[in-house]
Amino acid sequence: MQSLYDYDYEQIQCLAESYGWKKFRGHQIFQWLYRNRVDSVDEMTNLSKETREILKRDFMISPLKMIRKQVAHDGTTKFLFALEDGALVESVLMLFDYGKSICVTTQVGCNMGCAFCASGLTKKKRNLTSGEMVAQFMAVQKELDKSGDRLSHVVVMGTGEPFDNYDNVMNFLSTINHDRGLGIGSRHITISTCGIADRIIDFAYEHTQYNLAISLHAPNDQLRSSLMPINKAYPLETLMHALDIYCQENNRRLTFEYILLKGVNDRPEHAAQLARLLKGYNAYVNLIPYNAVDEKGFQGVNHEEAMVFYDQLMKKGIRCTIRKEHGNDIDAACGQLRIKELKRGYEE
Repeated sequence: MQSLYDYDYEQIQCLAESYGWKKFRGHQIFQWLYRNRVDSVDEMTNLSKETREILKRDFMISPLKMIRKQVAHDGTTKFLFALEDGALVESVLMLFDYGKSICVTTQVGCNMGCAFCASGLTKKKRNLTSGEMVAQFMAVQKELDKSGDRLSHVVVMGTGEPFDNYDNVMNFLSTINHDRGLGIGSRHITISTCGIADRIIDFAYEHTQYNLAISLHAPNDQLRSSLMPINKAYPLETLMHALDIYCQENNRRLTFEYILLKGVNDRPEHAAQLARLLKGYNAYVNLIPYNAVDEKGFQGVNHEEAMVFYDQLMKKGIRCTIRKEHGNDIDAACGQLRIKELKRGYEE
């Protein structure tokens, strides 16, 4: 059964018309879902009983069931959800000075195969629908409703490659961004990609105000290909050309994500190569402490070592930050909680 969350504002009005209802009926349904955040169709009390019966017959609201929840000392909360078909996905709530952010998953498993990432320990089973992404947001928001709080930021950085599920991701963002629903500001939304250049170009021509982040993690092709197989299909020259088009079409600052792996990509020559690669871009580098994954064997740097790399970039004119660690006392890395549940014997 399809979820009502699968429809953005315009689509849900078209859905209403397909049943012979007025467009306004779609507007009412949308507001019940996202302003009132109802859990059942029966709560949509300004719809006729006949309308509600048709909606209950043909649609559900949320396809999620919470399986597990972990709360870190810093308030970071990781949720493990089961979808209607039994597949598991994770979402993460993070607390910042500027608000509360959710990290959303876009695929069941991941085919990108990054050498350091827990997400790729299981291959992609399928893409998530836009409704399943919306449902992650809504489940976390309803947890916050209990204390009168709200989500203010969204990062599409969970398990999976968002641009490998492009249409559903864009539909999801349309729903959460719409000012008649959840109203998450465009500049409070960030999409992260490991570098599917064709889709970056498609995204450039969307002319949205969403933020774009590139999972880079290496400053040269040889090292990047050893860490990220996507680089064999889209080497750095191809990736940077796509980003040139993005920058021409959008007056937006880029973020480059760079996980610091001890003895792998953290040497002075790597900082120098990275500075040359990014010279001239309106961008900054987000240096990320590595959340160790037992099966991968990589180690992260300590804070002092991260600061050395940071200083080297800053001296070469590259703006950068060191991401604050979140949830380091729980299964913080993308996909870790799902993998642990599968090892316990859970069958998707």
